Amino acid sequence: MYLHKLKIGNVELANNLILAPMAGVTNQPFRMICKEFGPGMVCTEMASSKAIFHNDKKTNRLLTTEGEKYPISMQIFGSDEETMGYAARYVSEMADIVDINMGCPAPKVVKNGDGSRLLLDLEQAEKIIKTVVKNAKVPVTLKCRKGWNQEHTVAVELAKIAEKAGISAITIHGRTRTEFYSGTADLEIIKQVKQAVHIPVIGNGDVVDEETALRMFEETGVDGIMIGRGSFGNPWIFKKIAHFLETGEKLPEPSNEEKLKIMKKHIALALKEKGEVAVKELRKHIAWYTKNLKNSSEFRNRINQVETELELINQIEEYFKTL
Repeated sequence: MYLHKLKIGNVELANNLILAPMAGVTNQPFRMICKEFGPGMVCTEMASSKAIFHNDKKTNRLLTTEGEKYPISMQIFGSDEETMGYAARYVSEMADIVDINMGCPAPKVVKNGDGSRLLLDLEQAEKIIKTVVKNAKVPVTLKCRKGWNQEHTVAVELAKIAEKAGISAITIHGRTRTEFYSGTADLEIIKQVKQAVHIPVIGNGDVVDEETALRMFEETGVDGIMIGRGSFGNPWIFKKIAHFLETGEKLPEPSNEEKLKIMKKHIALALKEKGEVAVKELRKHIAWYTKNLKNSSEFRNRINQVETELELINQIEEYFKTL
């Protein structure tokens, strides 16, 4: 009942479970690993419209999708109409969907008037939405938070503006900017947004397992769910939630052998993409994959000293022999 295909504009997703865009996490190797476990769509890390406008090489690398399975959503952020229009045209040559970020709480993003700062200026938010919709060649979606703080809860108002401006779907994270990732996501505000608009609404926040996914659907009536931090070291989450929603039964936890296999695959993809410089970036992923395993904190301390591919593989293999 809750698991079904999801249509966003003219793009049909095989199911309504989506990997969230996350800075420093949802790079190409991680997206490819997650895709193996069946999300309906994956999203790139957010890309600065100004950086795209100025042809920044590092940002262009964020948008590499060669060899990936589609559909892919590319997320852009910015508060300047000219660069957001340009970025929309640019990424819609490569993406199935263009997503506008109005949820990022990071101080370095907010201080420029971007991300969740736009929740304090709905007039400018509307201009940005209209500009992106006008310039994109594919459906446009919006991801936002509940509001800036409890006094500025604007999700319902923004959703209505977005729908009127031509947005094809909206994702609501049930926290304010000032909450960052603390406390619990407000499912009531997500429900209110769902009831206020006719476009698909995707719920985001605190979906970390089968029960929390079911709760999001049951309590909000959303059309789909977006999974962020619940996927850290846990690409299996999409397969597990899909199975649970279809059957009411839980799949067994992945074995240590399965974890090791996926970790090695993830490492190989990351090294292929960036070379040995990827080793430092992989440390956090290895920590997430091995969380709650025997002596994992001691193992993480060792991994955090590792600099080379050979050391990384050796440490992982030695550790898994002890389990």
